[in-house]
Amino acid sequence: MTWTKACSTSDIEEGEGFQVERARPIALFHVDDEYFAIDDTCTHDESSLADGYVDGDVVECAWHFAKFCIRTGEVLSLPATCPVATYAVKVVGDDVLVDLPEE
Repeated sequence: MTWTKACSTSDIEEGEGFQVERARPIALFHVDDEYFAIDDTCTHDESSLADGYVDGDVVECAWHFAKFCIRTGEVLSLPATCPVATYAVKVVGDDVLVDLPEE
């Protein structure tokens, strides 16, 4: 595993998204005192999911309203048909670490 510090716990409000900038951006979410990481780009049309609307463990893309499960990456509504990748997350002290693939 390649654990990478993505941010601090104070950077992500409960029920909000946070974008980790990289060649392939990652979206982090703080839901029910847990942290989750998924690919940031909507599989329908290149929009940032970190900028989407969060309702519980679901994020809705701001552009065309596709919905994804933050916990599993599963597509929950059209127009998206492909899931987003998920990444393991752990918190060490105040650091949010994500197991990210090498770029």
